[in-house]
Amino acid sequence: MEAVAEGLWGLADYHEKKGDVGKAVKCLEAICQSQVTFFPIVEVKTRLRIAALLLKHSHNVNHAKSHLERSQLLLKNIPSCFDLKCRAYSLLSQCYHLVGTIPPQKQVLHKALELTASAGNEISVNLWSCNFNTQLANALIIEGDFQSSISALQCGYDCASQISYPELQMFFAASILHVHLMQWDDMDLVEAAVDQCDQIWETIRPENRQHCLGLLFYNELLHIFYRLRICDYKNAAPHLDRLDAAVKADSQKMEQVKEMTKELDSLNQSLSRSDLPKRDRSALSEKQAQLQERLTSLTTSSNDQTGTGSLEPAYFGNMKRTYGDKLVLAPPPIDGEWLPKSAVYALVNLMVVIFGRPKGLFRECGRRIQSGMRTIKEELAKLGITDGVREVNLQHSAIWMAGVYLMLIMQFLENKVVVDLTRSEFVEAQEALIQMRNWFMRFPTILQTCESIIETLRGQYAHSVGCHSEAAFHYIEASKLTQSKSMQAICQVYAAVSYICIGDAESSSQALDLIGPVYRMMDSFVGVREKTSVLFAYGLLLMKQQDLQEARNRLAKGLQLTHNHLGNLQLVAQYLTILGSLALALHDNVQAREILRSSLTLAKKLYDIPTQVWVLSVLTALYQELGEKGNEMDNIEYQKKKMDELQKRLADAHSSIHHIELIDKERFQVQQCHELNIKRAIAGTAAGVNLDIPESVGLSTPLPNFSSRLVDLDTGRRGRGKRKL
Repeated sequence: MEAVAEGLWGLADYHEKKGDVGKAVKCLEAICQSQVTFFPIVEVKTRLRIAALLLKHSHNVNHAKSHLERSQLLLKNIPSCFDLKCRAYSLLSQCYHLVGTIPPQKQVLHKALELTASAGNEISVNLWSCNFNTQLANALIIEGDFQSSISALQCGYDCASQISYPELQMFFAASILHVHLMQWDDMDLVEAAVDQCDQIWETIRPENRQHCLGLLFYNELLHIFYRLRICDYKNAAPHLDRLDAAVKADSQKMEQVKEMTKELDSLNQSLSRSDLPKRDRSALSEKQAQLQERLTSLTTSSNDQTGTGSLEPAYFGNMKRTYGDKLVLAPPPIDGEWLPKSAVYALVNLMVVIFGRPKGLFRECGRRIQSGMRTIKEELAKLGITDGVREVNLQHSAIWMAGVYLMLIMQFLENKVVVDLTRSEFVEAQEALIQMRNWFMRFPTILQTCESIIETLRGQYAHSVGCHSEAAFHYIEASKLTQSKSMQAICQVYAAVSYICIGDAESSSQALDLIGPVYRMMDSFVGVREKTSVLFAYGLLLMKQQDLQEARNRLAKGLQLTHNHLGNLQLVAQYLTILGSLALALHDNVQAREILRSSLTLAKKLYDIPTQVWVLSVLTALYQELGEKGNEMDNIEYQKKKMDELQKRLADAHSSIHHIELIDKERFQVQQCHELNIKRAIAGTAAGVNLDIPESVGLSTPLPNFSSRLVDLDTGRRGRGKRKL
C-alpha cells in the first residue's frame, strides 16, 4: 500500500506543477477516503499536504482545518514524528488565525511549545520553537496583550541566540521593536529596542546582509517610523535613502532574473530538439549550465542555509507567490514575511512622499503617489477587488491582505489631498477626497480608522476655500473619531485656527477653549508636532488680543521648532508671514522686510497662492509706511494678479458638484458591516500589519487667510479683561 500512496503523492505533485490544484487534492483525498487502510503516518502526511495545498492555492480554510484536526487525532497515537506534529500544530494555528478564532489558536500554540520544550536542543527544535513563539506573539497582539507578546518574542530571541543565528536574532529584535512602537508607553524601552536592532545588525556579516533583504526593509522602515514619531526627520533621511536604493537594486535584480529565466527557457526548448547537432548541443548545454549557476547565485537566500527549505510556510491571504514576490524575514519553518514585496515597495514610495511633501518636492511626490497607487490597484485586482466590490463580498481569508492595500491607498490619497491643497489645486483635492470617501463607503469596517482622517481633510479643504465655520465643524468631528491623543490635539488646534479666522468674539472664545487644554499639555507629547501647531494658534490668538510682544515670543519659538525639527516649508512660510506682520506692527521695518521676502520666496517655491497673496498684502502695507511708492505699485500689481488667480481657483472649487458635499456639516453616512468575521479579521490586520506611521502626513497647519486684520493692528490699544491660557 505504501507504493500506492507514493504513486498518488507523485501524481498530486504532477497536477500541482501543471496548476491543476483540484486534481492534486483529489489524488491525495483518494488516500484518506480509501476503504483499504493505510498506515496512520501515511494518512497524516497526506492530510498535511492537502491542508498546505488548500492554504496556498484556495480560500477553503475550513476544509484545511478539518484535515489538520484529523491529523492531530492520528498523531496522538504515534510516539515520535516530532516534525510532523510541529507541522500540524503550525498549520492548524494558521487556520485559526485566518478564521479569526484566537483562543483555540493560543491553545494549539501552547501545546506546541510544550512539545518543543521536551524535545531537546537540536537546531530544528529551536526553529520550531521560534515559529510557535512568533505566531503566539501575533495572536497576543490581536488581543491587545502587548507585554505578553513581547515576552513570547523574547523567548524566540533566546532560542535564536542558543543556536547562534544572528539573522534570526535580528528578526525577533525587530519584531520586539515593532510591538514597542505600537504600544509606546515607555520612551526608554523604545530607545533600547532601537539600539538592540542596531547592535545585532552589526553582528551580521556584510556578505550575509545582502541576502537579508526582508530584514533590511523591515528594520529600516521601523527605524523610520520611530524617527517620524519623535519628529527626527534629519536622522530618518539616511534610512530612507538606504531603502530607496535597495528597492532600485532589487528591481534591477528581478528584471535580470526575469531575462535570464526567459533565456534559459529558450535554451531548454532548443536542447529538446532531437535533430540538434552534437557540437551545437554541447555549446548550448555549457551555456545552460552557466545560466543556471548564475540564476542560482542570484536567487539563493541566506535563509535557506538551515536545510529546512522543504518545510512549507504559511501563505496568509492565500496569494500564490513565486520567488521574488516574498521578502522573507526568517528561515522555514517560520512564516517570517511581514508584508508582501509589492506592499513594501509601495510603503517606501509613501515614505518618500511623506518626507518630500513638506519640502515642496511636489513633482517627485506626484510620481511616487502615482506609482504607489498603480501597484496597489494591481494587487487589489488580484484579490478580486474591482469596481463595485464591497467588503461584504470579500472572502474571509482575503480580508487581511485587502486591509493592507486599502490602508496604503488611503494614505497615498491623503498625501495627494494635502499636496493639492498646498498648491491651491482645490478641484484636484476634491477629486482625491471623493476617492477616499468612495473607498471608505465600500469598506467601512476595514477602513474605520480612516474616518477621522477623512473628516480632518474635509476640514482642511473647507478652511482652504474660506469656509471656516464648516472647517471647524469637521475638525471637531475628526477629534471625536480618533483614539489618538496626538490627532485629537492637532484637530483641536486646527479648529481653533478656523474659529480665529471667523473673527467674532464668540469664535475667539471658542478658539481659546480649544487651544488652552492642548497648550497646557503640549510638553507631554512625543516630538514637537503638537507643540509647533499650538504655538502657531496661540500666537494668532495673542495677536487678536493685541498682546503683540508675547505673540512674537511664542511664534518665534514655534518657528524655531518647526525649522529645526519638521522642515515643513508651508508652516515656516506662515510663521514668517505672521512674524513679518508683527514686526511691521511694532515698527521694526528692517526685520519686517527681511522676514516677508523670505516668506514670499518659500510660498512661491510651494506654489502656495493664498500665502503669496497674504505676504504681498503685508508687503504693500510695509512699502506704504516706508513711502516706497514704486515698490508699492509693483507689489499691488503683482498682488492683484495673484488674487485674480486665487479667485478663479476658488470659483472653480465652489462651482464643483463635490463642493457642497465636502463642506456639509454632516459626516458621510455609511452602512457598517457588523459581521463578526470581518471584525475579527480586521483585528488581525491591525495587529499583524499596523504600519504605525504617526500622523502619516503630518498635516500642515491651515492658512489663516485674514491678512487685513494682521496689518491694521493698533499697538497703542490693549484689550481689557482678556482670558489668558
